[in-house]
Amino acid sequence: MKFEVDHTKRLIIEELEKFLLDDNAHVVLSEGTKKNISACRDYLDQKLKNNKGPIYGINTGFGALCNVIIPDSDIEQLQENLVKSHACGMGQEVPQNIVKLMLFLKIQSLSYGKSGVQLETVQRLCDFINHKIYPVVYQQGSLGASGDLAPLAHLSLPLLGMGKVHHNGHEIDASQVLASYQLKPIQLKSKEGLALLNGTQFMGAYGVYCLIQAKQMCKAADALAALSLEAFDGKLDPFKAHLHSIRAHAGQIATAQAVRTYLEGSEIIQGEKIQVQDPYSFRCVPQVHGASKDTLTHVLGVFETEINSVTDNPTIFPEEDEILSGGNFHGQPLALAMDFLCIAMAELASISERRIYLLISGQRGLPPFLVANAGLNSGFMIPQYTAASIVSQSRQLCTPASVDSIVSSNGQEDHVSMGANAATKLFQVIENTEKVLGIELMNAAMGIEFRRPLKTSLKLEALLKAYRVEVPKLAEDQIMYPMMAKSQMFVRHYSF
Repeated sequence: MKFEVDHTKRLIIEELEKFLLDDNAHVVLSEGTKKNISACRDYLDQKLKNNKGPIYGINTGFGALCNVIIPDSDIEQLQENLVKSHACGMGQEVPQNIVKLMLFLKIQSLSYGKSGVQLETVQRLCDFINHKIYPVVYQQGSLGASGDLAPLAHLSLPLLGMGKVHHNGHEIDASQVLASYQLKPIQLKSKEGLALLNGTQFMGAYGVYCLIQAKQMCKAADALAALSLEAFDGKLDPFKAHLHSIRAHAGQIATAQAVRTYLEGSEIIQGEKIQVQDPYSFRCVPQVHGASKDTLTHVLGVFETEINSVTDNPTIFPEEDEILSGGNFHGQPLALAMDFLCIAMAELASISERRIYLLISGQRGLPPFLVANAGLNSGFMIPQYTAASIVSQSRQLCTPASVDSIVSSNGQEDHVSMGANAATKLFQVIENTEKVLGIELMNAAMGIEFRRPLKTSLKLEALLKAYRVEVPKLAEDQIMYPMMAKSQMFVRHYSF
C-alpha cells in the first residue's frame, strides 16, 4: 500500500497503525512536500552565502561548543562528525517495527520545510522503508533532550553508508545494502546532521506503538472481565447504564456498555445470584478500566500533536527570514504522557490479576485452582504466581522517568526529560499487561467449563471457540508455559 507524506495533511495514529501492519508499505512524498523541502534548503544555502555570523549548529559547534565557529570549508565535515560521534547507543536493539516507525516519523517531521535538509536525504529515508532496510538502533543513550540524539544517530548512520542494518532477515553493513541497490551514501550539507539527530522520533515511535497496543489491551480487558464475571457467576447490576450516567466519565460509561454488550443473551448472567455483591475487581471494572481508557484518550491527543510537529533545532523560517534556536526537541510532553499511560496500563494488569486470584480460590462452585482432583493436580495455581510477579514488576516500572533529570553538555543542557526511558519502560509494561490478560483468559475460559451445560453470550462463545483452537482445555496437569505464551498471542491478535 502507498503511504503519501503530505505536510499539509494531518497524520493520525490510525494511519500509522495501517502503515505498521503493512509489510509492503511504500512511502512517497507529495509533490508539494518535495517543493517545500527544497525551498527551505535553497533558503538556507542562500543565507549562508550572505551571512558570516554564527548560526547555531550550522556554522558552530554543538551543545556546550555552541560558541566555536566552524570555517566554511569544514561545515559539511561537521555534520558527518556529528552523526558518527553521537552514535553512542547501548543495550538491547530497538525492535524493527519501531525502527520502521522512527523512519516514518523522521520523514514526517522533515516534510514541513523547517529543517533545511536536502530532498535527497528525505528521499533516502523513504528508500529505507520501501526496501525494508532497518538501521540497527539501541534502546539506551537518549536523555529525551536535545531530542533522541544517540538513537537517531544510529538511525542516520546508514545514510552515510555506515553502521549496521537489518535486511532480508540478516544484520549486515549498511554500505553493502546501499551497494546492492546502487545507492550512493548521502553527502550531508550544513545543518543536516543536526536535523537528523535532533527530534523526538525514538520517543514518538515507541509511544505510537504502545498506544496501538494499549488500545488493543483496553478492548481485551473488557472482554476478559466479562468472561471472568461469567466464570465467577457475578452480577450484572454494577454495569447498568443509569448507574454510570450519574458519574459520567466517558471511559467508565464505555466500559460498562462494552461489558453489557458482551453479556447480552448469556444464560449464566441471567441465573439467580446468591451473593449480595461482588468484590471490587469485578464490581469496579467500569471505574478502573474506564480510567485507563480516559488516560489513553489523553495520551493519544498528546502524540497526535507531536507526530504533526517539527522537533529539530535550530528551526528555519524562510518566510520570516529567521533561523531560531529553541527547544522543540525537548521530550517533556511525551515523557509525562508516557509515564501516565504506563500507570494506566499497569492498573489493567493489576485488577486482572485479582480476578485471576478469585477464579482459582475455590469460591462460587468452582473447584480449587480450576482443576479436578486438586492436590494430585496443581491446575492453575502457578500461573497466578507468574501474574503476580509480572504485576509487581510493572508497579516498579511505574516510577516516573519524567521527574528525573541529569545535567549534560557541560551544563548547557541542564534539564532533560528522560522521555526515552519513559518510552522503553512503557513498552515493557504494555507487554506485561498483555501477558497477565493472557493468563486471565486461560483461567476464565476454564472457569466457564465448570458452568456447563449453561452457555454464555454468543459473542463470548465465539471468543471461546476461537481460543480453544489455540489453547486446549486442561483436564490434568500439563506443561503450562507454551499455553500461556499462546494465550498472550491470542490477546494480542484477536479482534475483540
